[in-house]
Amino acid sequence: MKLDMLDTSVFIAYVVGLLILALWISRNESTHERNTEDYFLASKSLPWWAIGASLIASNISAEQIIGMSGSGYAMGLAIASYEWMSAITLLIVGKYLLPIFLKNEIYTMPQYLEQRFDARVKTILALFWLVVYVFVNLTAVLWLGGLAIETVAGVDWLFGMIFLALFSIAYSLYGGLKAVAFTDILQVVLLVFGGLLLSYLALDAVADGQGFLVGFGILTEKVPTHFDMILSSDNPNYMSLPGISVLVGGMWVMNFSYWGFNQYIIQRALAAKSTAEAQKGIAFAAYLKMLMPLIVVLPGIAAVILYPDLTKPDEAYPSMMSLMPAGIKGLVFAALVAAIVSSLASMTNSISTIFTMDIYKPIKPNKSQTHYVFIGRLATLVALSLALITAQPLLGKFDQAFQYIQEFTGMFTPGIVVIFVLGMFWQRATSMGALSAALGSAILSFTLKMLMPEIPFMDRVGIVFLLCMALAIGVSLLGKPSTNNSSVSLDDVKFNTEPSFNVAAIGCVIVLAVLYVTWW
Repeated sequence: MKLDMLDTSVFIAYVVGLLILALWISRNESTHERNTEDYFLASKSLPWWAIGASLIASNISAEQIIGMSGSGYAMGLAIASYEWMSAITLLIVGKYLLPIFLKNEIYTMPQYLEQRFDARVKTILALFWLVVYVFVNLTAVLWLGGLAIETVAGVDWLFGMIFLALFSIAYSLYGGLKAVAFTDILQVVLLVFGGLLLSYLALDAVADGQGFLVGFGILTEKVPTHFDMILSSDNPNYMSLPGISVLVGGMWVMNFSYWGFNQYIIQRALAAKSTAEAQKGIAFAAYLKMLMPLIVVLPGIAAVILYPDLTKPDEAYPSMMSLMPAGIKGLVFAALVAAIVSSLASMTNSISTIFTMDIYKPIKPNKSQTHYVFIGRLATLVALSLALITAQPLLGKFDQAFQYIQEFTGMFTPGIVVIFVLGMFWQRATSMGALSAALGSAILSFTLKMLMPEIPFMDRVGIVFLLCMALAIGVSLLGKPSTNNSSVSLDDVKFNTEPSFNVAAIGCVIVLAVLYVTWW
């Protein structure tokens, strides 16, 4: 599939417009010498709408759009649990976790671990996150993004990856988090509009021009099993989404790790004007998450009817784009690229923050603010260069890069969640308990995968979480109580939320309950 002249013109207009917006935002920031708070935390000035939009723009990328559409093609609406369960997770993070982080005035997640435990825990986790962000997350986004550009525009995947890297640098390197967050507003508008338009046209095509409501009815009639939210044990996709444990098992661990303790996600909320503003932004993001299945999963289900003979499920989304008329195709392609470059910019900004504040600054503690900002920019360039070099060797042999991400991070996710949960809510937790959870997570995950491969991945995450929790508690009780407990005190933390957040949370829960009851 190739883009015609009108599509290309629309796409170029998007690229130029985004760069102009980013430069304008960055120029407004240049009235004084930029310090680390300006660059890494947007001067702690982000409003709720920028936080919510940036959270979603950072989250949605090629692996979500293409991968989840492919999963919609293969297994149906059940894959939407990743999105809908995330909405509930966001609300819990906003009410119970975020106030603790903001009270401690941190830049990074490793910084909190140093305040709560010691420098060993901080350094080990900081190095782990740097490796994961560069060699797992960045490589996956670049690789899948390059393949998407090759499929849609006919440009070689390598040149596509280079374009994405240069594009993300061009609009984020100078302005830092503020440039990323405010341009994310444009990215999300385009992503939502383009995605909803594609879903509308797909359902209309299923109905042969009789409208999207008729098309949706035809889908539910012809492929009813694709609308089962909870898969039975005899379903061929049960290993990926193991029935009721999707609602009560390991997915909660994965979601809390991602939305609560993931630097490139939570950094937006850390940059808020206030706790209340951050919570409003998180509630806004929760509603956008509920909308995502309409944008990324529904087109994949429609492709079952329109393109029943695809060789791979991940071809569903690019194939659906061929339905687009001239001009609209360029707009939807721009939305796809918008999601990719936003994720790249968010990841590289967080990589530079962790490297500068948690690794470099302790080694060189007395440098100027300008120097640290320079090191952050340099870290961004190095991280993207490494990801470009290693993306194809690491991911070229995988049929689904999304599985690569889940399998690798899932080895460590249970331990990370245990460390933070015990560290935040149990004063008796010690640094040795935290380190035992981190090490135990990798060992136990690998052992269970080798000895009991029949256990679904998500169930294995839940089991390892419980084992790591028991291990960390046991080791902590055997050791001496921690003397560095200032960060764990909850006396000054206010968990009460504004009425607007409470109403939004109740509304979200009601909507999700209706969705699950309807499609159970």
